[in-house]
Amino acid sequence: MSAPAFLYSQLFVSLPPPDHDFTGQTVVITGANTGLGLEAARHMLKLNASHLILGVRNLSKGQSAKEELQESTGKATPIDIFHLDMEDYESVNAFAASVSSALPRVDVAILNAGKMSQEFYIAEKDESTITVNVVSTMLLALLLLPKLRASAQDGRPTPRLVIVASDRHVMTNLPEWKTPNTFDTLRAATDSRPDDRYYTSKLLAVLCMRELANKTASTSPKVVVNGLTPGYCLTHLVDGITGFWGWQLYMMKLSLARTAEQGSRTLVHAATLGLEAHGKYLNDCKIDDGALSSFVRSDEGNQAQQKVWAELMGKLDAIVPGVSASLS
Repeated sequence: MSAPAFLYSQLFVSLPPPDHDFTGQTVVITGANTGLGLEAARHMLKLNASHLILGVRNLSKGQSAKEELQESTGKATPIDIFHLDMEDYESVNAFAASVSSALPRVDVAILNAGKMSQEFYIAEKDESTITVNVVSTMLLALLLLPKLRASAQDGRPTPRLVIVASDRHVMTNLPEWKTPNTFDTLRAATDSRPDDRYYTSKLLAVLCMRELANKTASTSPKVVVNGLTPGYCLTHLVDGITGFWGWQLYMMKLSLARTAEQGSRTLVHAATLGLEAHGKYLNDCKIDDGALSSFVRSDEGNQAQQKVWAELMGKLDAIVPGVSASLS
């Protein structure tokens, strides 16, 4: 997405309020006690979801979010709060196991949990932004795939797996992909800027979403895999970012940002779509692969996508042996 297109989207595009009926559907949302995840959960309750699972890092804050959701919507819909720390692979695995064992079905999984960090630090052998936004997100996607497939039934909507990405993926062409190992190179970049780390993580998320969709396109039962940008929104994502970039983000908040509720409409929209959206990128509540960066759509981007995916599968199989078998 070009700078003019980004500005137009933020300033002039009015996102449609969701009106899809989720009656009878079980919805899982990660990063759901605040921001986009919380507002998406609120929409899901209003749209008659039959069961809601909120993945949160802090259980007490998750419980507070649950109570606020119930009070604001007046809905008695069952809401379960499950612990999920995306910087801890054991927690990711345990969350997926709880979802798979405790729920009779899962119709929608919205993988929204993400981070932006001023500080460079290692979490689970990778820089923390990469760990949360890429490795744990894709690990959780693969761990939930069997449950989503098992929930597919004739006469019901195809299960949906939604990856929350960002239009900021356009800010990098991932030069690290040309090194022997992309993740090793990123882990060693201790002097990298926080904005560059975030941009890189979201580009990797886009590439991995597209390759996950490729790998599952011919498998059955079907699961719709798509990714989206919510735009720039007023959330807690950038809390703690200081310096010049923090000032830039603050000015963008004042002049450009969508509310969390407005941004959450993009998450809910992605969860309404069928196979026509498989592997697609969504922007402003519509399928818009043209909003992908020219790098993603290029031959070089496709080569990077396949290389990064192969590296990632090696990492994920080391974390949970055999997890990549869920693709077949």
